[in-house]
Amino acid sequence: MHALETIIDGRPGHCVDPMDRGLHYGDGLFETLRVVQGRIPFLPWHAERLQEGCRRLGLEMPAEFEKEAPLVAAHRPDAVLKFVLTSGSGERGYARNGSTPHRYWHVFPAPTRIDADSGMRIRWCRHRLSHQPALARIKHLNRLDQVLARSEWSDPEIEEGILCDQDGHPVEGVQSNLFWMRNGVLHTPALEVCGVAGILRRAVLGWARQEGIEIVSRRFDRNDLLEAEEVFMTNSVRGIRPVVALEAHTWPVGPASRRFVRRLAAVLEGNEGLPA
Repeated sequence: MHALETIIDGRPGHCVDPMDRGLHYGDGLFETLRVVQGRIPFLPWHAERLQEGCRRLGLEMPAEFEKEAPLVAAHRPDAVLKFVLTSGSGERGYARNGSTPHRYWHVFPAPTRIDADSGMRIRWCRHRLSHQPALARIKHLNRLDQVLARSEWSDPEIEEGILCDQDGHPVEGVQSNLFWMRNGVLHTPALEVCGVAGILRRAVLGWARQEGIEIVSRRFDRNDLLEAEEVFMTNSVRGIRPVVALEAHTWPVGPASRRFVRRLAAVLEGNEGLPA
C-alpha cells in the first residue's frame, strides 16, 4: 500500500537523506495511529509510548509530534498515519555525533472494515523473537523478527502468526498482541524481554480492570493458550479480532472479545474516554 502523502520535518516531500541513520541502522522509532472522523482517539497514549522509546534510545522527544498529528489528521475522515522518528543523518559509523533527528509522517488509506464476528485463522511461526529487554515494549525501527516471521506463509486465509520467544513461550502476533480467556480470567503474555506493548493491549487491560476481570500476565506455555475458552488479538489499526482457528485447534467467537469490541467502538466514536 502506497502512502497518500508524506511530510518530512514539517514539509511535504518524498526524498529520504541517504545518510539517515534510520535507513542505515534502524536507529529510531515509529508509531502507527488510527484516524477516525478526523480525530486520533489514542493520541495521548501514542505520545507516551514514543516518549518512553525516546528515553530508552537516548533521543529527544519531538515536541512537534502532538502538534503535527492533529494537523496531518485534519479533514481526513478515516485514515492511518505512520510517524517515523530517526536519530538523523550523519557520517558512516555507529556514533551519532550530534545528528539532528528527522520526523516523517506517512498518510495511508484506512483499512477495509471487517465484521467484528469475523474470526481469524492463524498459525505458529517457526521464527522466534530475539530477547532484548532494553528494546522490549517499544516500537523501534528494527522489525527483522517480524519480516522473517511474516515471510513464512503466503496463504491469504491465514491472517496472523504467533511468535514465541527463544524459550518457546508465546509472546504476540507478527503485528498484534495476544489475549485469551479461561475460567473468567484474562490472560496475556508478559513483555519483559521481547514484544511490543500495543496501544489496544493497554486499552483491553484498562477495560478489564474497570470491569473487575482478573488479569494474569506472565510467561505461558503453548498448552496454556490451547486450553483457552476464547482467543483474540489486538492491533491499533485492525482493531480487536477474535481467533477461530490456530492451525488444527478451533475456538468460538466469545463474549469477552465482543464486549471489548463494543468498548473500542465507543472510544473511536467519541462516546467514551480512554480507560485509566
